[in-house]
Amino acid sequence: MLKTVYLTLISICFTSPLFSQTIQKNQLMNLHLSWEILENNYKGINQTRSALTIRTSKQESLPSKGWKIYFNFARPIKEQPVTGGVSIKPINGDFFLIEPLPDFKGLKPGASLRTEFVSGDWLVNATDAPAGFYLIRDNEPAKYYVLPSVEAIPSRQNKQIMRNATDHVPFNTPALTFEENRKIKDLEPKVKIFPTPAHYEETSAVFKLSSGTVVVADPAFQSESGHLQHFLKGLLNTGGKTGTSIHLNKKDLPEEAYELSVKNNNISIAASSPAGIFYGIQSLKTLLPPAAFKGKQTEVLVPGVEVSDQARFGYRAFMLDVARNFQTKKQVLKLLDLMALYKLNTLHFHLNDDEGWRLEIPALPELTTFGSKRGHTLDEKTHLQPSLGSGPAIQGSYGTGYYSKADFVDILKYAAERHIQVIPEIESPGHARAAIKAMAARNDPKYLLHDPQDQSEYRSVQYWNDNVMNVALPSVYHFIETLTREIKSMYTEAGAPLKTIHYGGDEVPAGVWEKSPAVQALMKQDTTIKTTDDLWGYYYKKVDQILKAEGLYLSAWEEVATRKVMKDGQKETVFNEDMLGKNVHLDIWNNMTGWGQEDLAYKFANKGFQVVLSGVSNMYFDMAYEKSFDEPGYYWGGYIDVEKPFSFIPYNYYKNTTSDRMGNVLPPDFFDSKEKLSEKGRKNIVGLQAALFSEVSKGSERMEYLILPKLLGLAERAWSKDPEWAQEQDPKKSERLYQEAWSAFMNTIGKRELPKLDYYAGGFKYRIPGPGAVLHGGAVEANSQIPGFVIKYTTDGSQPNWKSKTYTGPVKEKGTIKMAVFNLAGRSGKTITIHQ
Repeated sequence: MLKTVYLTLISICFTSPLFSQTIQKNQLMNLHLSWEILENNYKGINQTRSALTIRTSKQESLPSKGWKIYFNFARPIKEQPVTGGVSIKPINGDFFLIEPLPDFKGLKPGASLRTEFVSGDWLVNATDAPAGFYLIRDNEPAKYYVLPSVEAIPSRQNKQIMRNATDHVPFNTPALTFEENRKIKDLEPKVKIFPTPAHYEETSAVFKLSSGTVVVADPAFQSESGHLQHFLKGLLNTGGKTGTSIHLNKKDLPEEAYELSVKNNNISIAASSPAGIFYGIQSLKTLLPPAAFKGKQTEVLVPGVEVSDQARFGYRAFMLDVARNFQTKKQVLKLLDLMALYKLNTLHFHLNDDEGWRLEIPALPELTTFGSKRGHTLDEKTHLQPSLGSGPAIQGSYGTGYYSKADFVDILKYAAERHIQVIPEIESPGHARAAIKAMAARNDPKYLLHDPQDQSEYRSVQYWNDNVMNVALPSVYHFIETLTREIKSMYTEAGAPLKTIHYGGDEVPAGVWEKSPAVQALMKQDTTIKTTDDLWGYYYKKVDQILKAEGLYLSAWEEVATRKVMKDGQKETVFNEDMLGKNVHLDIWNNMTGWGQEDLAYKFANKGFQVVLSGVSNMYFDMAYEKSFDEPGYYWGGYIDVEKPFSFIPYNYYKNTTSDRMGNVLPPDFFDSKEKLSEKGRKNIVGLQAALFSEVSKGSERMEYLILPKLLGLAERAWSKDPEWAQEQDPKKSERLYQEAWSAFMNTIGKRELPKLDYYAGGFKYRIPGPGAVLHGGAVEANSQIPGFVIKYTTDGSQPNWKSKTYTGPVKEKGTIKMAVFNLAGRSGKTITIHQ
């Protein structure tokens, strides 16, 4: 009988670079900060009690007055008494202030202050910890002192781990991981091209690829030929044998379809379009053995295949948020290389939000001279306040940065060369605080985005009280017109296609616009506007007209195609019929099981809207992979591991949705009352999109960790045909087919794709999961989620490295056993510790 390895037997190493932060100047290294969750569901409601401890060293004291400590925390701290002689006050958004109360006695050297407080919602992992602490002395208001990163004390008790009484998602343990990993069988991939082609057949041929291989291309495919030759040049040493060739041929096929034939002396890729040829080239890349990507090769053996293939969905998208935390131009180009390799053809570029504006608009320079910077400020006259732990320094944090016009044009060109369209998103009218503040700093009535006389009171989902444009102002539409023209001109300069601009539309809070003189004046002028709820349709009708005048269509989040009406004394959300027939493309994010809108995407598609399936439950990559204290990421939408996007069934996601975000098993009839996707609705499903919102994505390594290998599941579902397991009606047979497909997928990514990504485009720092482990018969049994990776272990308590013992069977040695999974490049994931 298996003996479970409980959490009490495990210690997690917190020295991972995922938790490191840049050390800034003026640090007070002698103050130590720690934080711990005390109790979720405090007093039986959705709130949490936690504790922050400030400890001085033996060399430093904290006086009784004359200082303030600022920090960010992603939960609203409630107006309830705090302990420890200090008060915690909200400023705006996630920005808070700690200051001493009159009875605070100060801290002597080596003393500590512990303050407990209550915040809304739940706290589960280290990502939830307060961050970005810095101190300012009252007599030096222009000087800040950065405090060391807070130590997040791991939770172990149920009241710390479970969100409420309905939470049945357990903290992950090696034993749970072990059981999940057992479902994945070790086998050799049968298909050597990824994503899986529509038709694939291996032959006995072997093509010898070398630097002497000649590329012969139809004149229509010269750009794609250059792309292939550049790739081969980086792969191969000079001096290879001649006599082999790769032909890029024109053939009458569907738009993105291609045919690939690998014979002994030649490779043929045929397509009707440059995009089709490009995707055939990407398939050729993935057909190559992983070892070919390690460095210059004299010769690479390519297995013979006959392939005919085309995309399932014409819209295969990834959304990158660079507004909350910035990513460099270099990292965006690297992402485009990754997307191109796996045939994703749309980058949804989230360029602004409350916390930052990231695109230079020459006509409106304040958007970046002001709105792209975060740092210590209370009056926000030159830049935005700290958010998301960005700290007091303007430079050197992920809160500051933007793309110049030249940068953006380069990104557009790079994307177009890889047949990727870039859809810019300008969040409006909500999530617009950076733009609102920047235009206030401009002090130009023609571009004002807020009504200075507005006394409306509201709080957004992220707790801002000033982040919504006032849509009654004509200047707002002048702003939108200017943005649209300026953005369009950049695409023209880049020679890149622009079909649409995404103008946001989500999460406008209740209470907005209700006490605005500008709104009241508009309602007198336009009698069709009866309440502030009617302003929603008013705004997007005008935005749609602005875009249509420029030959563009509107893309937006789902809320844009809705309106609110009163029914039986209650507000009810219904379709906005005025938006039908206008080619409005909607990203539908809310498929949250248990929220009551599980069928929202299908309702919109059946109604006639163009729908992009962007459901949080499967496609939000900022959600943590698992419920574990040290696993970075949010979890409000559930835990999203590599299996969630892979298992998604676009036309019937009810079929394999078996539990809600709290881990509660759904009754068999749960979806019976939900609207099913009709044949008409199927035609309105444009495609799939995954998203990385960047609150927790700080820097390139964290970004890559969060998206990989999840992105490979998205690529498979967006490109490859509907799998047999998704169509099978018999539940037991469907489950068997699914487990076979899941094993095949994990073997493909573990033995072929991830080893390539160790080197492709400079190499990616994808997530390597910890091993599964159980105690059985006096020995430790272990396994890995990713076939082809190896488990290394030590028995003396030291950290495993590449030279440590390789796990080949149950470990019988006694002592402190540490285990970690390593990829073949020698990089490891998290370490587990077992005392045997």
